[in-house]
Amino acid sequence: MHFFRPRRLSVLSILAIVLATMAASLLAVNFIGGEKKIEQHVTRAYSIADPRFAQELGVLLGRVFLPGSQTQVLLNGDQIFPSMLQAIRSAQKTITFETYIYWSGEVGQQFADALAERARHGVKTHLLLDWVGSAKMDEKLLDEMRSAGVQIQKFHPPHWSHLGRLNNRTHRKLLVVDGQVGFTGGVGIAPEWTGQAQDPGHWRDTHFRIEGPVVAQLQAVFLDNWVKVTGDVLHGPSYFPPLAPVGDHVAQMFSSSPTGGSDSMQLMYLMAIGAADRSIDLSAAYFVPDALTTRALLAALQRGVKLRVVVPGEHIDSETVRSASRAKWGPLLSAGAVIAEYAPTMYHCKVMVVDDLFVSVGSTNFDNRSFRLNDEATLNIISPSFAQQQKQIFEADLAQSRRITLEQWNNRPLRERVGEWYSGLIASQL
Repeated sequence: MHFFRPRRLSVLSILAIVLATMAASLLAVNFIGGEKKIEQHVTRAYSIADPRFAQELGVLLGRVFLPGSQTQVLLNGDQIFPSMLQAIRSAQKTITFETYIYWSGEVGQQFADALAERARHGVKTHLLLDWVGSAKMDEKLLDEMRSAGVQIQKFHPPHWSHLGRLNNRTHRKLLVVDGQVGFTGGVGIAPEWTGQAQDPGHWRDTHFRIEGPVVAQLQAVFLDNWVKVTGDVLHGPSYFPPLAPVGDHVAQMFSSSPTGGSDSMQLMYLMAIGAADRSIDLSAAYFVPDALTTRALLAALQRGVKLRVVVPGEHIDSETVRSASRAKWGPLLSAGAVIAEYAPTMYHCKVMVVDDLFVSVGSTNFDNRSFRLNDEATLNIISPSFAQQQKQIFEADLAQSRRITLEQWNNRPLRERVGEWYSGLIASQL
């Protein structure tokens, strides 16, 4: 009698099964997520101008609005990089710098040289890079900075024990010098951000230079991830000096992360949209609203709020994101929203202006990845003059954009619809 004898598996076969199981587990973790999501519409309780808006936003997001700050807008690389480099070169005590994109190239070399020079002169210099976002960075730059004394850490490098973290990236863009001057916005350290958005090889983006009491909150947001990665708490007057009022901006800096408060970003947007009375102007590098956020925008349109959105056009770094975005436009266009595609180059701005009073800027995109998967940081400012300035910039961008009508959207070709269907399958990861 012959008995069935199972075939022995080779070591390579066992290894392949283990790797396949780990990959499947990683995929499941990415799509399921850890924390419960906001599921209900955030009801309208007050307007943007009502003091309760700022008060409750501060309580819910964990950091209060502080008076006395000043924010300077920096348009495109020709304004952004010289201002950041000048601040670094003037540092006397500390530099804390967290960024998603840091690639090789001339501008990357300039930042490495400036950071290394300050570190050699005794300035405590801390650089936190996302492992995925800095993948194109030349090791020579890292070696140069480390040898000069720059403390460099990578956020969530791969390890077999926590592969699920690979999809949680730090997308924050934060630079704080001597605890007194801060920068945030959308810019990455790469050649694409240089210049003045003059052609498709040079992107359109906005960054911001901040002074005043809110800079301490920028520093605290940096420290949040620095502690996660190193366990080292940076504190004392070199990092948190007394900060006197320098302007009339009421400001708040807050952060979100899948490891805690993953829905903070979406909650902020939902509250601001719900409090809008007259207008919402949104500059969105990646605009892929989920069903809940779309309902909030539609509710605003139905009560008479004017919604205008500028997004990238044909020049974009992800066609999948563009397809997923365009698939969402139908209900918004039907309700009267203005959606326009920026024509000259890749549009990487992340700015929202509500009722010519409230401005939200920072690293956050209008999509699920920023709302739930990435670590993000956003600066909120209440100031009529600052909001008016941002609205003028929005108008200039809108003037260089191609407005998409409902008729054009309805008549888009089949190949676009197929691409949108495919992109929709992975929209939770975009």
